[in-house]
Amino acid sequence: MSTSPARLQDASTVKRTAGGGIGSVRVDVQRRVRTWAPPRSELTVWATTALGRRAVGREIGVAVVGPAESRRLNARFRGRDKPTNVLSFPVAEPLTATPSRVEEPRPLGDLVICPHVLRTEAREQKKSLRAHWAHLVVHGSLHLIGYDHEHDADADRMERREIAVLRRLGFANPYRSP
Repeated sequence: MSTSPARLQDASTVKRTAGGGIGSVRVDVQRRVRTWAPPRSELTVWATTALGRRAVGREIGVAVVGPAESRRLNARFRGRDKPTNVLSFPVAEPLTATPSRVEEPRPLGDLVICPHVLRTEAREQKKSLRAHWAHLVVHGSLHLIGYDHEHDADADRMERREIAVLRRLGFANPYRSP
């Protein structure tokens, strides 16, 4: 498990761990708000599909948080004083990997997702809530493996990957207007 903000526990956290199938990423979910979120099994499928072979033997933490916590983390780590849909916190890889006798998954990083922001965006963009969740889990997972959208060429590469992954999962292109 990583030590990023998503791993910070409080008394209201409900923790669940998904084992997933062979070749899937293990997903550890912390629900810090009482609102609808997709089941862990769907989060696992979406993240695993986005990560491809990089999912094998890895673990992702997903914290489902309210707007206040999202805003606090976004301000602290991105300098933006407002809640956001998803934050990604990759785990730094050690320079040399030491073989482990135990087959425990290695942390890949954490996603912090704010369902309140997702719900608002889905309505504004005329998308289903489930499709928007899938998009943001894919988007955040890609950030964990080094994709970004700071430069136009990188953004184009990331969007192409998102579109392809979402198509494979049965979702429409999230960048097209309905």
